[in-house]
Amino acid sequence: MNKILFIVPPYISYDSFINPIFSEHTVVKKSGNYGNVITDMPIGILSLSAYLKKYSNVEIKLVDFNIILNKIKNFKYTSFSEMFYNFLSSKELINYEPDIIGISTLFTPSYHNMIDIAYVVQKIFPNSLITAGGGIPTNMYKEIFRDSNSFDALCYGEGEKPLLGLVGSTNKQMFLNTNSSWITKEKVENKEVFEYDFIEDLDEIPFYDYGLLNMSDYALSPTINSYASFNKTSNIFHVSTSRGCPHHCCYCASHTVHGRKIRYHSVERVKKDLVRLQKQYGAERIGFQDDNFTVDKERAFKIINTTNELKMTVFFQNGLALNTLDRKMLETIKSVGVTHLVLAIESGSNRVLKEIMHKPINLSIVKDVITDCRQLGIDTNAFILMGVPGETKQDIEDTRAFLKTLDANWFRIYIATPLVGSEMFDICVENNYLKGNYINSDFKHAVIETEDFTPEYIQERAYSLNLELNFVLNSDFRLGNFEKALEGFENTIRVKSDHAFAYYFAAKCFKMMNLDKKYITYKTKYENIINESEFWRNYVNQFNLEVLK
Repeated sequence: MNKILFIVPPYISYDSFINPIFSEHTVVKKSGNYGNVITDMPIGILSLSAYLKKYSNVEIKLVDFNIILNKIKNFKYTSFSEMFYNFLSSKELINYEPDIIGISTLFTPSYHNMIDIAYVVQKIFPNSLITAGGGIPTNMYKEIFRDSNSFDALCYGEGEKPLLGLVGSTNKQMFLNTNSSWITKEKVENKEVFEYDFIEDLDEIPFYDYGLLNMSDYALSPTINSYASFNKTSNIFHVSTSRGCPHHCCYCASHTVHGRKIRYHSVERVKKDLVRLQKQYGAERIGFQDDNFTVDKERAFKIINTTNELKMTVFFQNGLALNTLDRKMLETIKSVGVTHLVLAIESGSNRVLKEIMHKPINLSIVKDVITDCRQLGIDTNAFILMGVPGETKQDIEDTRAFLKTLDANWFRIYIATPLVGSEMFDICVENNYLKGNYINSDFKHAVIETEDFTPEYIQERAYSLNLELNFVLNSDFRLGNFEKALEGFENTIRVKSDHAFAYYFAAKCFKMMNLDKKYITYKTKYENIINESEFWRNYVNQFNLEVLK
């Protein structure tokens, strides 16, 4: 029997964790305030584990350092490496003696963590085969072998079939050397070409191995808790019913792992899995992680109707394509208890959407979708991406002007991140636009400088636009929905306790609601913050906030 240890590195760099920037959500621990850590279920590993257990004889364990960081109440480590060694050298894992170690690395902020973990496990488990898979090994294998001597091989693209082949081989090193879906340092030096080994019929993958997880560890996902209107009383179970994306959005690198062709689980299989989740785990909420859940609208209707039959609530964390959200689709989504939608608008400039992002939407439909959502009682979060190469300051002003006409409940203003494998990354490299540490960039830190803007300009404009849209011009407050507006302001305070604008506009809500004691409490807190913070005083002056009476 092969023993496999899967490891998920932190999705955040050590520096970003211990020194979060002013605009970040923070987590309060006994030892101080720290950067926000994403704790979504690692469904890629759950799929790998289920597939391997069905078709081979394996024992599997999982260590998710995002969960560990989220649970630690007193962080005392001087580096993540120190933490890695402490947890991975536990008696339980030493006695386990894994044959294969697989490090799942999706995004660049995990790059150095992956390198450090490989070094640590090489010391602790010298006889183990050390591998890695995901978006970063697929796209950065040259850099990984340059920076580390700890890896035996890296997986190219999806890992189910390559890993099954490795597990079943009698000579694992020979298999790595000859299989085209495994990347080795020697193959890179010989400039060999690597190939995907996809599962075409996703129904071949068994029901995800959720038993690998401690479910309660994933109940307090900061990703979900950052949405004010989202019910946080029960676990959300992540699933993906498809893989692949045919679109060519310049900022996305998903196709480098999953390909352009969309592959599906059958509707019957999805229903079977949902029923099992409900019966076996008591699942009440499902988080669909598909990149293109509604691209096949009839299929989407059938799956949504299934969740309705099972009385499950649904969340689409990756957002839904706006051009698929007609009234019928929105009514169907609402029928299954969806009270919140992520709308991936990305830009308020049609020029940027069409000529730069290559995103298949037109702004003409955005207002209709948001209006329909309001009428149906669905809250909307509008995603905006700022600082894409080719975007100008005028485009940013056009985006600002357009967004001010929308009645979305909340706006999430993200900074364009050059994901390795994306067209945007290639453009940045070709034109020498990367002026910061792109490895640790995470949609919060600007690292791109073009002929049109600097990283500092994008960083400031993104935060300023966030304050303007979500607080100064908050649509719920403007429309007289003071309780709804208050949800957003209170949620902001919960994740960033020194947010002066949240206290200011929450106080105004309490004033309009004739809750005088609350008004005085929040007014006082606001005044204390601005008296102590030059940062907040500058924004108060920028937006000319009136003195609270």
